[in-house]
Amino acid sequence: MSIFDGPDGHAVTSHFIDGAWTTPGGTTFPVRNPLDDALVAEAAAGGVAEAEAAVAAAAAAFPAWANLAPGARQELFLKAADIVERRTEELVRLMAVEGGASRAFSTFQIRLSAAMLRQAAGWGYQPAGDVLRSDTPGRMAFVTRKPLGVVAGFTPWNGAFYLAWRTFLLPMAFGNTTVIKPSELAPLSAGLVHAEILDEAGFPPGSFNVVTHAPGAASAVADVFFESPAVRCINFTGSDRTARILGERAGRSLKRMVLELGGFNPVIILDDADIEESIKAVAFGAFLHQGQVCMNSRKVYVARPLHDEFVARLADRVRALKIGDPTDPDVVIGPLIDDRAVEQIATRVQDALDRGATLITGGKADGRLYQPTILTDVPADAICTTGADETFGPLLVVEAFDDPEVALRDAQDTPYGLSASIMTRDRGRGLDMAQRFDTGIVHVNAPTMASEASLPVGGVKHSGWGRSGHYAIEDFTEIRMTTMSSEPGRYPF
Repeated sequence: MSIFDGPDGHAVTSHFIDGAWTTPGGTTFPVRNPLDDALVAEAAAGGVAEAEAAVAAAAAAFPAWANLAPGARQELFLKAADIVERRTEELVRLMAVEGGASRAFSTFQIRLSAAMLRQAAGWGYQPAGDVLRSDTPGRMAFVTRKPLGVVAGFTPWNGAFYLAWRTFLLPMAFGNTTVIKPSELAPLSAGLVHAEILDEAGFPPGSFNVVTHAPGAASAVADVFFESPAVRCINFTGSDRTARILGERAGRSLKRMVLELGGFNPVIILDDADIEESIKAVAFGAFLHQGQVCMNSRKVYVARPLHDEFVARLADRVRALKIGDPTDPDVVIGPLIDDRAVEQIATRVQDALDRGATLITGGKADGRLYQPTILTDVPADAICTTGADETFGPLLVVEAFDDPEVALRDAQDTPYGLSASIMTRDRGRGLDMAQRFDTGIVHVNAPTMASEASLPVGGVKHSGWGRSGHYAIEDFTEIRMTTMSSEPGRYPF
């Protein structure tokens, strides 16, 4: 097991390398509850040696895992899905005390994770390639897909449980082995608990490895990933700032990258929209997990005839959301991840107010509990509304519009391109507008947070590249072309 009883009753965690938990001890770092800084665990502080061992284990395990029969791989994934569901209550508590996740958000992640495991169980049966015609007499051409090798993944602290599954499960489903570096803010729910689950399910040693590191020490582990020739792909979920740094490293190493980054995620509410459904969708899309998810709604454009009623009723709904300790099943809004997150949102709210914005509700903090906040009349130059930099927290900007085309143009005036929503009773009108959004995801009559395990989640522009679901075969396999000739060749010399 990865979790041992420490001297004070808290957990002490270790790395998971080559199918075994390393001996606890050595340098550790504290993992704390974002609500009150209570100690959750002491996690192993790894570095170059641990990362090199994990990469070596994954490389050694790759040939056998890549050639494992689809049925055998399917059995393992199905066992893992059953274990996830069996451990639901434990996982809900872990996500609450380590990441501040409410029960609603934790169970959302658990359902998605189990569904993705069960769907991935069948991906090994996808067609392995194509037979192509050749202009050369007697020649046949075969195009087959083959896994890359070792994929190194960086898993985030927000939506940690589900996003970690997505980071390593997609490459593993297509025959790759993996090494995971979880966020130091949530190492248990962003990787270590997954190793427990896969170990119990019977995954072969080395197919999945986890190395944790102390705050500020990620570069030592990342260096190994970029410098090792065994690592063929870097799979990163996080901020576009960090992605730029990693992308430069990948370019120098000529390594493939898959990136799932941030988003501005606008919502356009047309004048014929169902206002009640729009309110529900926006409240959920903006404030799930305290606005700390890449697909949270950041700005809502509302047709002017609906604007005042929409804002008033949305504010009433948001004020009713219970704020507090996420271990309470009735709590919807838990703590932000750390003090920097609180400072960022407080600074941006104040910046907007100083420039003349109107505070509809929220705008106050109690420790790391920041009230869900709605602003209107926000000037275009306020930091929180420019779309140039993601505000990661429970802040929503609402703006009235007169011309839907202007709203569509303004909603896309951002370097991000992850998700968007359109609310309208006219599905044809909604579909027409959806086709003109430059985003990886567009929902008509659903929140920007709408997600299913089988759907190809991913963004464009600064929101990254690559897709989830079975579409990830494009990212985690490469094509091999093979020809076979049955007639003598004809050569010019």
